[in-house]
Amino acid sequence: MKRNDKTFPLSDNVTVEKVSYKNRFGITVAADLYLPKDIDESKKYVALVIGTPYGGVKEQGAGIYAQTMAERGFVAIAFDESFNGESSGEPRHVSSPDIFTEDFSAGVDYLGTRPYVDRNKIGAIGICGSGGFALSAAKVDRRIKAIATASMYDMSRVKRNGWEDSMTDEQRNKYLDQLGEQRWKDFENGSPQLTPTFPAEIPEGLDPITSEFFEYYVAPRGHHPNSIGGFTITSDMSFMNFPLLTDLESISPRPILFIMGENAHSRYFSEDAYKMAAEPKELYVVNDARHIDLYDRKELIPFDKLESFFRTNLN
Repeated sequence: MKRNDKTFPLSDNVTVEKVSYKNRFGITVAADLYLPKDIDESKKYVALVIGTPYGGVKEQGAGIYAQTMAERGFVAIAFDESFNGESSGEPRHVSSPDIFTEDFSAGVDYLGTRPYVDRNKIGAIGICGSGGFALSAAKVDRRIKAIATASMYDMSRVKRNGWEDSMTDEQRNKYLDQLGEQRWKDFENGSPQLTPTFPAEIPEGLDPITSEFFEYYVAPRGHHPNSIGGFTITSDMSFMNFPLLTDLESISPRPILFIMGENAHSRYFSEDAYKMAAEPKELYVVNDARHIDLYDRKELIPFDKLESFFRTNLN
């Protein structure tokens, strides 16, 4: 096994190519294209577009998923969301529910125009925050024929309602007032201020959820210099105004697979989305797994389940 700019070893059974394409906003999306080493480009393959955990980049967890699915015979791309990683877009590190959702459809544009991809057999995988974006894209992009999420976060719900829906109307209005003030500051400064970025080392005394994320993003386990953790503060206005999972039942009859860890702090997002979705749907629990364990722990990520799900529903 060899390594390059990824946080994981590259497989000898796949080929990886850096590619790029524009979304409908004209932003250039950077992606890694993973192909089976023995691909026969005269044939048509099932393809997957795979989104990163929120704040992550394609060289981390999304790349692990894309590479492993390519080892199993799929064509797969892992992409950087607009404004982040190696994708274009100014100002840098904007977080946009609308554009991040569009990035999934742009991936379908790209895959469906490859001569070796069957454009009627394209699925999506969203990890953490991109799980919500993948589902949102599928609501309106019927070219996405099957959707799987892993450790899903609904970022619009977090921003609008607070963690575990704990934000009151008074607190929400106070935060919106702060965001309005921040817009004036950003305008006067000529550039937007970011939320705190990942530190160089893991500090002591962290709450359990932050500690878990830092275990992945800050420690050598998952650290990548393009994954800084910070977004523009005023990005939160879009999430508070753009509910991602409204009308989730409209995805039916296309199937959805929700994968969550037994011990994940985020499991309520998958459980609630599962209730909102219409059949066919499945909620799959990974024993002894936390939220971040479904980013990179290949012995826990249920790749057999993912393969059977997409083989069954895209063939």
